[in-house]
Amino acid sequence: MAAISFDPSINVQINQKSHGVLVEEIEGLIRVHKNGHVERPPTIPIVPCIATSGVTAKDIVINKFTGLWTRIYVPNYSNKMPLLIYFHGGGFCVGSAAWSCYHEFLSGLASKAGCIIFSVNYRLAPENRLPAAYDDGIETLMWVKQQALSGSNEHKWWLSRCDLSSLFLAGDSAGANIAYNVATRLGSHGGTSASSGMKPLVVKGSILIQPFFGGESRTATEMHATPQVNSALTLPASDAYWRLSLPFGSNRDHPWCNPLANGTPKLRELRLPPTMVCVSEMDILKDRNMGFCNALGGAGKRVETKIYKGVGHAFQILHNSPSSHIRTQEMISHIKTFINQ
Repeated sequence: MAAISFDPSINVQINQKSHGVLVEEIEGLIRVHKNGHVERPPTIPIVPCIATSGVTAKDIVINKFTGLWTRIYVPNYSNKMPLLIYFHGGGFCVGSAAWSCYHEFLSGLASKAGCIIFSVNYRLAPENRLPAAYDDGIETLMWVKQQALSGSNEHKWWLSRCDLSSLFLAGDSAGANIAYNVATRLGSHGGTSASSGMKPLVVKGSILIQPFFGGESRTATEMHATPQVNSALTLPASDAYWRLSLPFGSNRDHPWCNPLANGTPKLRELRLPPTMVCVSEMDILKDRNMGFCNALGGAGKRVETKIYKGVGHAFQILHNSPSSHIRTQEMISHIKTFINQ
């Protein structure tokens, strides 16, 4: 997700003077100073990698030099399962695979949908601006491929349960943006699909939950949406995340932000796997997400659009509206169907 509601009663002691002028702030989540110092208040609890009912979980380091790691969830199923490579949200600037809200959501998803999940802890902006997160996504896939080809005994506990011919890229908000851009990279490496050169891995699809895209021109839901207590993302927060995460000198029509902007690769020319896009009715990104779905369909891509009524951005991890639990179960059901068709 690109922003999170928080408890203002949390008292975070910050010495503002020692780091000079504050240049960006998203209240409760991130403060960026002119000298480059970044503060991320511990608003969301970090939880250790603990097994939940019917699901084994373990943290694995992929690259100790960059700090790339993943939390792996393996449900107790006897049959081989699809593999989801999942990227958390947070506007590219905040968030963690160890956040309690993601641990709860993904352990539940693994158990109910019957899939193995890699929850990727990628590098964050502004210390590591895009494309660092995309690079980490590709590196994670290459690491999985390497373990599969080597028949690693160390990782047999998940490899032996995994159907590597049924891999899906997934994420919410900024994580959905990462999943999409990783898919486009794979599709641009030659061959006839997003799986070319990835054997034994076969990318079967992408699951984009409230994908975080933007643009210089505003959509109707961005301009006219009234503040919603049950939606985590605001337009000012969205703009701030893009300022902090895009390459210096870029605007919101950069192709990593706006895949439909003039000058971006034509969708029809991209080799993309089947895509499911999950759209929240009360999200300021609703119109942008729907426009993206329409563009994919118009370019001849296979796309499924799921709309969740009465809920806002990141409802599935924040549970901040009366209907969020019901809609989350609907989403899990839709994901289960998509990865098993």
